[in-house]
This record gives sequence, C-alpha cells and structure tokens, in this order.
Amino acid sequence: MKSAEEIRAEILRLTREYSRCAHQSNLPGYEPAAAGQFIPGQTVVPYAGRVFDGGEVAAAVGATLDFWLTLGKEGEAFEEGLAAFLGVKKSVLCNSGSSANLLAVSALSSPKLGARRLKPGDEIITVAAGFPTTIAPILQNGFAPVFIDSDPVTLNGKAEQLEEAYAPGKTKAVMLAHTLGNPFDLAAVTAFCRKHELWLIEDNCDALGCAYDGRLTGAFGDLSTQSFYPPHHLTLGEGGAVNIVQSLKFKAIVESLRDWGRDCWCASGRDNTCGQRFEWQLGELPKGYDHKYIYSHLGYNLKPLDIQAAIGRVQLQKLPRFIQARMDNWNYLRLGLRECGEVLDFMLPTHATAWSPEGFTWDDSGHRATCSWFGFMLRVKAGGPFSKVALARHLDNHKIGNRMLFGGNLLRQPVMVQLKKDRPAAFRVAGPLEGADQIMNEVVFIGTYPGLTRPMLDYMIETIQTFCRRGG
Repeated sequence: MKSAEEIRAEILRLTREYSRCAHQSNLPGYEPAAAGQFIPGQTVVPYAGRVFDGGEVAAAVGATLDFWLTLGKEGEAFEEGLAAFLGVKKSVLCNSGSSANLLAVSALSSPKLGARRLKPGDEIITVAAGFPTTIAPILQNGFAPVFIDSDPVTLNGKAEQLEEAYAPGKTKAVMLAHTLGNPFDLAAVTAFCRKHELWLIEDNCDALGCAYDGRLTGAFGDLSTQSFYPPHHLTLGEGGAVNIVQSLKFKAIVESLRDWGRDCWCASGRDNTCGQRFEWQLGELPKGYDHKYIYSHLGYNLKPLDIQAAIGRVQLQKLPRFIQARMDNWNYLRLGLRECGEVLDFMLPTHATAWSPEGFTWDDSGHRATCSWFGFMLRVKAGGPFSKVALARHLDNHKIGNRMLFGGNLLRQPVMVQLKKDRPAAFRVAGPLEGADQIMNEVVFIGTYPGLTRPMLDYMIETIQTFCRRGG
C-alpha cells in the first residue's frame, strides 16, 4: 500500500504531465514549445494573459492537497520573496490590486499615525487619466482627490502641476500610478512630498520590475501597491499586495485593516503570540478581554488563499525573465512600427526625449526610467486619416487584443459626472485636463506580455502597418 507521500508525488507528477498536454498556449512566448500554437487571423492575440507551466499548476495542486486553504505558510513565503525582490521592509498579501489600493489609502486614516493621520475632507493629489481604483479608495475613505493632468507622451501625471494642486493645511498625501509600466517622475514627486511632509503611495500595479535611477519602483513611497490579476507582471489568478517601504508601523495597520480591523496580530491558526492575550485593556472593554476579538479599525476581510500564494511563489522565480520579455517585446514592436510614425505617436519613458533604433535619448536631468512595459501605446495623431476607434475596431476584427488607457479621463466617467452633481466639493481639479482628454480620445494599447511569440508580434506589426499605409 502506497504512503501518503508516494501518492502525493504521483499526483504532482501527473499534474505536470497534464499541464504539458493542456496548457501549451499559456507557455512563455520565448519557449520553443509555444511557437507552433499561432495561426494568423484565426488565433486571438491577447493584450495580456496568464503565462505559466506545470510548475504553477503543481504548486496549486500541492497546496490544495495540504488543504490549509486560508493564508498560511505559502503566503508568508511569498510575502518574504516579494519584499526581498523590491527591497522593501514588508509586503502584505491581499486579494486584489484594487484591495491593495483600498488598504494603502485606508491606512493613512489610522489613529496609530498620530498627528499625521488623514481625516475626512483631507486632500490627496492624484492623476486624472488611469484606472478608477487608484482614486476610488480616496473617495471611499471620505478624502478629497485633487486631480492633476496627464502627459500624453509618458501617460503619467504632470509633476509640474503638483505645486498648483497643493493646498496648505488640506493636502496630506499624493497617490500616483506608474502608468503602463512607465515610472512617473519620482525625483520631482518625492522632492515635493518631502518639502510639504506628505505621504506618498505608489500604485505599482502595472509596473512590477520597473526602475528609476536603478532602483525598483514600489520602493520610493511610504507605501506601494501591486496587482496579481492575470494581465499583470505575475499572477496569482487574483491577488495583490501592499508594500511597506520603510516604516514598519504600517505593518500592524495594514494587516489590521485587511483582517477585519482586529488589533491582534496573530496569524491565522496561531494564538497568543504577544504573550498577553488576556492582559490587554483597550477602548472601553474590560481588562482581559480576548485580544483576538479587539478591533482598532473599521476593517475588511481581504485575504487571499494560500493556494494563490503557492502559485505566486513559482511565478516570482520567473519574474526576471518575464520582465525582460516585456522589454524585448516592446522594443520589437517599436522597431517594427517605426514607419507608422506619420500617423501614430508612441510612448516614451519618463525623462526620454526621443527614440531611435539605437535606443532612447534623454533630457539633461540626469534621471533615467527603465520600463517593464505593461503594454504598447498607439496614439492616433489628431487630424490624421483615421480615428482611435477605427484603429481599435481594425485590431479587434483581426483578433488582436487591445484596450483603451483604462478609464481615460476619469472625470468624464458617469460615476464622476454624477458625483460632481451630487457633491460638488467632493473633489478638486488643478487646471485644465487637456492631456487626459487627449489620452481618452487618441490612445489605445496592445500587448507586450511574455506570452507573445515572435509570429504573434510579426502579425501585429503587419496588421497595423497595413492599416496605416491605407489610411484606415
């Protein structure tokens, strides 16, 4: 009769064998086995997707066999690995990047921050063009977003508008995203935050592996956030993380908010790690009330499963190769589409002034951005022979996945239009948002993710070139 370990080993061997048969289309594009899966015009070219092999499938099955299920040893190991990769003090795993943003913003309201805590009505500077869950937590916490414009070349917030957006005594934080894997101007933003003693949250969800002056993004602010949804740089299926860059006082705050708001820091399945479980006296509770049921925040339950973390641990080992693939795919697309420059504009890294086949030229600031590209921007030139919508339809008709720059100018979205009617003072705008409107009207992006093969990239280039040559 086989032992449990022998049965487990056989299950995992068969799992890997099954994955080799069933999941070849999810292999990295740089793997030879992936090349034969594509039929031009018939096979969909996704803008992004899951990239994995039998290692991830076996990790998920192995964690399921353990049947711990809720966050446990796999989660702890993944958090340690992510924090080590980024060079931050601590990463706290949660169930999505949107939840990570909610936790990071909510953490700024904690009474444990003393005089620097944010209160309802306090302002957080953010950017107009992007994904809605960068700004939703600001409003959900009762804070007021202050919108700066977006640069249609870098797709990031215009750092030169920060001072205009600042209101002494009201502005307490800045929250910006590194859009489409392009670091925002961290030199200007961090200097601004230091000058005015503001918290900084980096939304790093689209930018895992990006660097600014040689240092990874997500390691500059007080807090940063990650998403592990399938289109992102690595995936847990769902999942996200809050990265605590320096001050570990945020660890207890973020974990409390993630775990129902409880004051206790014991991991699931553990009791009395403080040695004073029945010795605390907090709030107006009687002394000795069980610390596992004392709540210091109005929290949530935003934990992922340990199974997801097991997948993430395997993905984390592949991350450097994934990052390089994104860079290589972007460069291949840019070189292949250079003749389309009469009708299309392309993205530049922050501080870059131009692109050539030899590489980027840079401004005289001395700063450099290294992009782990989330996508490849195509900006249709105003007054050209075709519109952004026409280009998007053409790509769609040819089974090439594409997306708008998320919500475009978010202030044009129905929810924000209604909010302005209902509560005119709920947010503030620093100047005109011409760049955000330009992005909304002119920008579409296609994929750079590691699952793209060379035949896919060639098909994308040929399809776009043909459309541009004929003028739509």
